[in-house]
Amino acid sequence: MITGINHLTLSVRDLDESLDFYTKVLGCDPMAKWSGGAYLLAGGIWIALIVDPEVRNAAPREYSHIAFDIDPEDFPELSRRIILSGAEIWQSNRSEGASLYFCDPNGHKLELHTSNLTNRLRAARDDGWEGLEVYRSKT
Repeated sequence: MITGINHLTLSVRDLDESLDFYTKVLGCDPMAKWSGGAYLLAGGIWIALIVDPEVRNAAPREYSHIAFDIDPEDFPELSRRIILSGAEIWQSNRSEGASLYFCDPNGHKLELHTSNLTNRLRAARDDGWEGLEVYRSKT
């Protein structure tokens, strides 16, 4: 049985540029770096940045993305840093809780999000999502 997410691996074009973005803009903790990659921590999540000549040139059109948990009191300052970095904002927030949808320098779609699954399910029920079936409301 799966017990959690072990790590996320993201392909990057320029390791130094990506490392700067993830550490200086997002505030991830650098753990290790070598010529082909780096390991970081985002809270308790291990992120691997791996140099890959096949990395995309632009963000994919699909909705798939990685959402990072953030305390509501930290949201304004981190959002400001992301916007000032020149990161592409790929969507405006249309869900409950504060969110900022942005891309890293390699076109990976990311999100800062201040809410949780319990609140999302409550909002979905309140908004009357068509066909909604809730299997468990507590995680």
